[in-house]
Amino acid sequence: MVEATIVSTLLFALTLGFVDFGYAFYQWNAATKAVQIGARMASVSDPVASNLTTAGPTTTPGAPVVAGAYGPFACSYTGANGSCTNSGTFNATAFSRIFRGDTAVTNDNSCPTLAAGQRPGMCHFFPGLLRSNVVVTYTATGLGYQTRLGGPIPTITVSLQNRTFQFFFLQELMGFANVNMPSMLSTVTGEDMKTNAP
Repeated sequence: MVEATIVSTLLFALTLGFVDFGYAFYQWNAATKAVQIGARMASVSDPVASNLTTAGPTTTPGAPVVAGAYGPFACSYTGANGSCTNSGTFNATAFSRIFRGDTAVTNDNSCPTLAAGQRPGMCHFFPGLLRSNVVVTYTATGLGYQTRLGGPIPTITVSLQNRTFQFFFLQELMGFANVNMPSMLSTVTGEDMKTNAP
């Protein structure tokens, strides 16, 4: 009976460990898909850093925009307030489009149900994702030309911050602490940078 108790305890912990690490693997995949969707939405939407359209140099019309000519603009939420680095002007509507997809803009972490024909946002692929976990960065990497209509062509990176893998059984039964999730970034090249892009 003592042996059965010891063995069953170990088997129980092992089984729950498999469940928890399987769920962590699911979270990894969901986070990866979420940043891919976020980067794609960002590439065809108005920029979150709304002054990006006038950030490129204009001294030599038609000349290439060199790497590092502006920004980078890293835009994210801290609590209820959104901001961008390098004096970027934060566009809450554009951020909401990346986070929630083609749904109504709301000033919270909710993830609305999609109607027919609406594109999903990051929150639809990673349940429990918060706006404060998402960072959208626009970088000048030498693409586009000066005085281009609609502004320069940035390289867009969407990443996650301050997110942990959630463990349930191991945390409650064995005091296993949550583990910080890597940044899980996805990078794409900007396209039309307008809301009505297909």
